[in-house]
Amino acid sequence: MVTGLWGRVEQQDFRSRIRGTLLGAALGDALGAPLTGLTLDAIRAAHGPDGLTAPAAPAAAHGRRGRVTAATQLTLFTVDGLIRAHVRRDTGAWHPPTDVHRAYRRWAATQHEWGPDERREDNGWLAQEEWLYARRDPDRACLTGFGDDVLATLDRPKNPAARGAAAAVRSAPFGLLVGWEPALVLQLTVECAAQSHGHPTAHLSAGALALIVHGLIRGDSLDAAVQRTLGLLGARPGHQPVTDALQRAMAAVTRGAPGPDAVEALSPGKAAPATAPDAPDASDALAVAVYCALVAEDVAHGLRLAVNHGGDSVAAGALCGALLGALHGETALPPAWLAELEGRATLLELCDDFALEMTQGPTLHSPSAASPGWLARYPRG
Repeated sequence: MVTGLWGRVEQQDFRSRIRGTLLGAALGDALGAPLTGLTLDAIRAAHGPDGLTAPAAPAAAHGRRGRVTAATQLTLFTVDGLIRAHVRRDTGAWHPPTDVHRAYRRWAATQHEWGPDERREDNGWLAQEEWLYARRDPDRACLTGFGDDVLATLDRPKNPAARGAAAAVRSAPFGLLVGWEPALVLQLTVECAAQSHGHPTAHLSAGALALIVHGLIRGDSLDAAVQRTLGLLGARPGHQPVTDALQRAMAAVTRGAPGPDAVEALSPGKAAPATAPDAPDASDALAVAVYCALVAEDVAHGLRLAVNHGGDSVAAGALCGALLGALHGETALPPAWLAELEGRATLLELCDDFALEMTQGPTLHSPSAASPGWLARYPRG
């Protein structure tokens, strides 16, 4: 698929799906945040028999409705890194994992600095956004993984025992690389996931999420995108927990009406912190997200299902939101929830920049000429 040959309608649809993917993921993140650490029984005790049905203010930690967590922060920096990788290709230095890792290092700086440091010439515009300097329950493996400039590899990943979903929830943007072949999308995603989560269950769950989004953006049905993903994952060492999770999700669709009990059966039902030995792993969150996206009557229904269980509500909500947003586009997202979403303006701006880079990149920069404004936003480094 050559984006430079797209017509106006195709470009508008692409932008809508980009917005749907990233805004949908952020909505799922914000919806699930107040449920962190709660069992299904505790959720029902706090919010009624139907669980949480609309965004609520997380307890004192985050303050108001619509607040996002580190999952959304890191997703934004993933997009920033991917744009910079395409911009830097003009220099002949084409190694996207390096650019994405540098973006994650800029996120890491937001977790220990008071605010933007204007002396950093490589910050670009995203790292100048002050609201991103709030610490929102970052995963420990992300903090340690992005704590230095060492670039990990699949042979020598960082945190090889880390199997949580934090790498998966930041990985939807890789699926938006519609001009890339699926195998390359998978390879890039797992390489970048291994910078913080070295266990195959974690980085292959990230790769699976990106592949499904990639299929949806290209026009596949959700079922077809999952089947294609299963085929590509099957050749990867350590794929079994992830492929089993996807198959469980597909099979669960035929086992009666969707509801919290069906979702709970796909998750471990534990409210353990992500660092605990018996915590839910990334494949559990992926199974819940895929199932909820498959049975969703609409985006709001799917997100409610995805967060009301005893597993990782933030991860399942964010992953499900990304899938439904990629499938249906931004106009399907619940407007009342969007109105209160933290950082919506930043998300929209970054979505549109990504669409510009993917469809109009040669007019913004080339080896011989470039837009000064664009390079100020996304320095080549």
